[in-house]
Amino acid sequence: MPENTNPYKLKILDWAKEDRPREKLLLKGKGSLSDAELIAILIGSGTASLSAVELSKQILSQVDNNLNELARLSVKDLMKFKGIGEAKAISIVSALELGRRRKGSVHLKKQQITSSKDVYELMHPELQDKDHEEFWVLFLNKANKVIKKFPVSIGGVSGTVADPKIIFKTGLENLASGIILVHNHPSGNLQPSEADINLTKKLKDSGTLLEINILDHIIFTDNGYLSFADEGLL
Repeated sequence: MPENTNPYKLKILDWAKEDRPREKLLLKGKGSLSDAELIAILIGSGTASLSAVELSKQILSQVDNNLNELARLSVKDLMKFKGIGEAKAISIVSALELGRRRKGSVHLKKQQITSSKDVYELMHPELQDKDHEEFWVLFLNKANKVIKKFPVSIGGVSGTVADPKIIFKTGLENLASGIILVHNHPSGNLQPSEADINLTKKLKDSGTLLEINILDHIIFTDNGYLSFADEGLL
């Protein structure tokens, strides 16, 4: 019977040195590794029947090889895979969270808002991969530089509540000249609800009296955004 030369049917330690994920990273650089190989390094080992790389491929196949979808999985979700215990699941979740925060740090120095795209990029690290709605407010000075990013409320899958009293109290405390409203739709639907439109109008009217202008309201999804200002909805 011919010898099985498929490396994925062997234990990682039996592979050629250059094909082992850790050794491959050292010899060829991190860019040479596939997503599955990088995850295999995180989890360290597979099961009796699957190598760490095979197990990683199995996990990725369940999220259509989409790292954004993988980042949505909780520790409990990952532990449903045979061979992934709590410690391995925590390692995966932690690594993906670091990646999310790294994206956020890129924009820390770019705090001046010149377009709706700036808002979307600034809020990406806060709202990406969330499976529930959150409502945030950006408080800006007269030069449209962000004074403060403020989470107003955290809701459920289909909604959250934004209290105008909290929003304007915080705005006055920070001497804000402008406010940008941001909330996410986990469903990916970019269309504003009737409640979204009514709340925006209510806040805009209140802001006019307080001389704190509502400059925009952004509906955030992982794959895009809608700007009330761009769409003429303000």
